[in-house]
Amino acid sequence: MPFKTIAALALAITPAAVAAQALTPAELTAIDKVVADGLAATGTPSAQVAIVRGGRIVLTKAYGKQSDTAPARTDAPYQIASISKQFTAAALLLLEDDGKLSMDDTVAKWLPSISGGDKITIRQLLSHTSGLQDYWPQDYSFAAMEKPTTPQAIVDRWAKKPLDFAPGTQWQYSNTGYVVAGLIAEKAAGEPLLALLQRRVFAPLGMTAIDQDKAIGGGFPVGYHRNALGPVRVAPPPADGWLFAAGELSMSAGDLAKWDVARLNRSLLPADDWAAQEKPVLLADGSTTNYGLGVSLGKRGGQPYVEHSGEAVGFLSENIVFPDQKAAIVVLTNADFGDAFVTIAQGLAKIVVPGNADAAEAAKTKAARALFDSLRGGTLDRRLLTANASYYFTPQVLADYRTSLSPLGEPTGFELASPKRLRGGFVQRRYTVTYPKRKLSIGTFAEPDGAERYEQFLVSPAN
Repeated sequence: MPFKTIAALALAITPAAVAAQALTPAELTAIDKVVADGLAATGTPSAQVAIVRGGRIVLTKAYGKQSDTAPARTDAPYQIASISKQFTAAALLLLEDDGKLSMDDTVAKWLPSISGGDKITIRQLLSHTSGLQDYWPQDYSFAAMEKPTTPQAIVDRWAKKPLDFAPGTQWQYSNTGYVVAGLIAEKAAGEPLLALLQRRVFAPLGMTAIDQDKAIGGGFPVGYHRNALGPVRVAPPPADGWLFAAGELSMSAGDLAKWDVARLNRSLLPADDWAAQEKPVLLADGSTTNYGLGVSLGKRGGQPYVEHSGEAVGFLSENIVFPDQKAAIVVLTNADFGDAFVTIAQGLAKIVVPGNADAAEAAKTKAARALFDSLRGGTLDRRLLTANASYYFTPQVLADYRTSLSPLGEPTGFELASPKRLRGGFVQRRYTVTYPKRKLSIGTFAEPDGAERYEQFLVSPAN
């Protein structure tokens, strides 16, 4: 669908699923503008939003089109990807309540042959402090994902590699750790993880949640991708089985908000389970990870929040809860490019909740700028790329980058946008490219060794 058509449809809104009397007409107008602007600026086809205020859902709304032929609906299940991790963690906490396992059990007690399994605990799996290498750090699907897989196959390929660090000594996001955790949950429960969650979480809360592998085709939302500023295209989904306990759920924003309400009201789960999930895990040296069990933790204007984002092929999502204000924001989009899901969530939070690199990094920024310049000029030195990144940059991708970036001319700014961090054995950085009338975002992963080849170099629109 052409971008202008998508932007024009950004305000084709379905009726709210619940009454919104807690929001004033001015607030509703401001919310609509925040969402419409976020979609239009990035070319994101659609968004679902849900707002919790005063401990109850006060608004659910859908904007734009969830496929080339269908308007977005408030009841459609969008893929929430890694937001699913908090549900996996909740399942394990419930199993601990049942006396079937302990957060301090070692992996080896439940699964054989996992690297460091005699030292890694379930708590470390859920807090990303296990040292197990992430099997999917990229923001694109790699070649192996064209074929179906199983949780055990993921474990066999990635969880038996040497650890990236000694358990408990560092924080590094690891989908692999959550696949291992999911297998432990199924073994302890004696039933599939989704069946356990349906029985203990989704049914009691009146939530509808399904496996994201089954939320494809028919009337389900379609995921979209964009190469740099090229056309918005349908993103072919990966084969079945690639997310499991690390991010397999699809649900509506309204259903996810029901879970947020339970968190705010300390219902469904015992209060100490909610507290355990929201307690920052400490490293061996006593420093904080700012991450609990399946959730990120921080403060905004001095007020605490509990947050997690999610990314699947063709989908980006954000869920943020403000416990002290009894508020929550859910934003689900069907695009895996741009920052609309973040900027919309931040904009809604402002409405709903009134409240420099060193020399080495300068060199990395200079190198990133050089690669960006080569891409907009239509050239690419594949010696700078890993095999996976080279696979990603097909002739079509390169053509989209050149034809969409070249007309913009010379950038007026190119800056590191966030501190570097480790992810999947790579060093992750994000850059902002500034032009007189627009901004771009570049997400990179690079090898940490002397070669420092790029595993990922993705350009997308930014607000």
